[in-house]
Amino acid sequence: MQIIRDVNLGYYRLMITASIVLHKTDPAQVRSVLDALSGEEVCRVYLVDNSPDDSLKIFAEGRSNVEYHHIDNRGYGNAHNYAIKKAAALGADYHLVLNPDVRWEGGILCELTRIMDDNSRVGLVQPRICYPDGTLQHTCRLLPTPLDVFAKRFLPSKLTRRRINRYLLPDRAYNSRFNAVYMQGSFMLFRVEALKNVGMFDERFFMYPEDIDITRRIRRQYDAMYVPEITIVHDHAASSSKFGRMMWIHIINMVRYFNKWGWFMDSERHRLNRQLLHEIGQPE
Repeated sequence: MQIIRDVNLGYYRLMITASIVLHKTDPAQVRSVLDALSGEEVCRVYLVDNSPDDSLKIFAEGRSNVEYHHIDNRGYGNAHNYAIKKAAALGADYHLVLNPDVRWEGGILCELTRIMDDNSRVGLVQPRICYPDGTLQHTCRLLPTPLDVFAKRFLPSKLTRRRINRYLLPDRAYNSRFNAVYMQGSFMLFRVEALKNVGMFDERFFMYPEDIDITRRIRRQYDAMYVPEITIVHDHAASSSKFGRMMWIHIINMVRYFNKWGWFMDSERHRLNRQLLHEIGQPE
């Protein structure tokens, strides 16, 4: 399936692909997200499964545009890169990276890709994302400092509330479009040309900061547009918020992130955060 559009009374074809990474995923979630994608003009959906077995391959049966791939678990970014390479080889114009725990009603990709078509500087877009009860999720944030990440985890909220509210951005900022510096990875629609230019997900990160990293690399050459007119639902579980294996994976990979970009001396972080705060009218 392709979106066909006209420019100056001419026509061109637009190819959209998508990838979903699975790992012992609830079958109901897989069914729900595929149902949402079935209402879109997506020519190929890649199910990349990191699970111990391939029992989820049943979701590719009877769906002509769904490809199932069972691969070794080398991380979230690695799995999406596996699909992005296939999408690029297929000739995709736009590629959607999404979690299995997101859903929406009605076609939304046509409008999101139109925004990108209308402005070649936009390399990444994300809609408004809410919890099932309609509460806003703060998915577009400032680039984090070590204090933002670790104080949020380990210090009392009364000591960090003001700083964390600034880091997550105030609710009112999410009422208008803005050029984000960090988009959370549950739903990211990329221009494939942008991924070719700036690179795919950094596979040094097994999980968590790969979305921060790729957003700021996109921002070096393109805009990352937050679009509040379109809303999706994310059944966010926040598995790393509890002590355990996922917490340690999060900590280890955030250490890798700060080793890459800088712990306290990160001039790009300071510049991009300052620009975004100015754009949304928030004091620095």
